[in-house]
Amino acid sequence: MRLMSQSMCGATLMFAAGAALAQSSVTLYGVADVFVQYLDNGGKHSWSERSGGSTGSLFGLKGNEDLGGGLKAVFDVETGFNINNGAYFADTSSLFYRQSWVGLKHDTYGSLTFGRQYQPSFWAVYFTDPFRGNEVMSPLAAADLAGATDRATLATQYVSGRTSNSIVYQSPDMRGVKVFAMYGMPATSTQPVQVSSGSMIDLAANYSGYGFYAGAGYQYQHGGRETAGLVAAAPSMLTSFDLMATEHFSAALAYRIGIVNLQANYSYNRSKDPAPGAVVTVTPTVALPLASLVHSYSIVEVGATIQASPVDVIEIAGIQRNVRGVHDNTSGIELGLDHNLSKRTSLYLRAGYLKNNGSANMSWPGVTGVTGGSKQILGVAGMSHRF
Repeated sequence: MRLMSQSMCGATLMFAAGAALAQSSVTLYGVADVFVQYLDNGGKHSWSERSGGSTGSLFGLKGNEDLGGGLKAVFDVETGFNINNGAYFADTSSLFYRQSWVGLKHDTYGSLTFGRQYQPSFWAVYFTDPFRGNEVMSPLAAADLAGATDRATLATQYVSGRTSNSIVYQSPDMRGVKVFAMYGMPATSTQPVQVSSGSMIDLAANYSGYGFYAGAGYQYQHGGRETAGLVAAAPSMLTSFDLMATEHFSAALAYRIGIVNLQANYSYNRSKDPAPGAVVTVTPTVALPLASLVHSYSIVEVGATIQASPVDVIEIAGIQRNVRGVHDNTSGIELGLDHNLSKRTSLYLRAGYLKNNGSANMSWPGVTGVTGGSKQILGVAGMSHRF
């Protein structure tokens, strides 16, 4: 009997030791963000209620398990939604549109993760956009997403910010320096347009310290295939065409002087030349030269984030998107004010202006595109709550 008691006690101690060694935690987190918008879209005026003007409305689950020796198992699954109507954000076919990954993290050697993840080039630039790459109201996001609607750049692939079927290495902080590397395998998506993408390599590094930030990224996307509307008068008429292999170069700088954080970023996107004589058949009688959909382009943004008071932040950003070889460019400016009611709740204002020149049709994400050469003016008042 005594031997049995000792055995049970030993088993209990071993179980307790194992539980202490492999401690785990799971956190539910999210953002609820709503705003009212006034929009002058090429002379057409409208009012609407929308979601995610400061930070995208989202919820997610993230967690880790301590495996011992500085090693942890980590995961994050995160979805976006429109709080004004409860619908999915951007892609109704994906439960975890924003992030979905699992992997290992070591205190000394960094992390290796697998799934749908943010691209290294995104992290290189993110901290230098005063509006933090917001998918609804950032002028930088608007300039990047214009690549999906601008007929002159449809076949020059744009940086989407996230990649499915990816493997990402992230180094630990090395005296302010971080290094990122991604390999993305081919993937297919159906929303917002049908795209079959080739494999991707993305490399980036950043440095932060003494009020200074610098980041740089390089991305190479292999060719793919897209199905989208090419005829403005008939948007439901879809055409399939090749996406050319594309290189993306990005650089970013920021420097804090007192309450002012000065920020700037630049990206250049160039594609492989299409085969001579390659065409896109729109209708049996209409064909476009593939070269007309393939132009290099650059995006430059300068701005500042100002901590006007302990609870008030002012943002300002100016942007220009310029397509090479054609009359296609857009200039814009956006102003923002965030007033924090608490650590979790804030009120915000946004005002923006975009002027398209030539055939450019850039617009804020989620807003029906304007015709080439027209403009957009918007004003926004909203509330954001983090949980």
